[in-house]
Amino acid sequence: MMGIGFPELMIILVIIMIIFGAGKLPEIGSAFGRSIKNFKTSMKEAEEAGADTAQVEGGAETETPAGEIQEENLSDEEKERLAREKAQTEGEAKDLAMKEQAETFTASLPRKGSYDFAKDQAEQAEKNAKA
Repeated sequence: MMGIGFPELMIILVIIMIIFGAGKLPEIGSAFGRSIKNFKTSMKEAEEAGADTAQVEGGAETETPAGEIQEENLSDEEKERLAREKAQTEGEAKDLAMKEQAETFTASLPRKGSYDFAKDQAEQAEKNAKA
């Protein structure tokens, strides 16, 4: 039976270092580790969702309202996910507010061709006279 031994692993590592460079290897490793972690958590969530639906169908568990989540029953990963979702929702709300503010400012600007230089000069002179 053919297996991958130490010499083969070293050759593969050297080829990877030549292709990506030594500086990128930690980034590639961490990205690979994160992807495996995300895969495991999504599989765990899918299993839990399947178990929850089976329990709800059996009548053993009652549903919680959509707005209420019991944080003491959540794992650290679920708390982090909820915090990320909350931050994303808040960020989207801030983005929308900034967009509305920008649209209001843009709407307050004079339209193209509607600028009157003489009127602007008169207003500036009037402001300077008052000051």
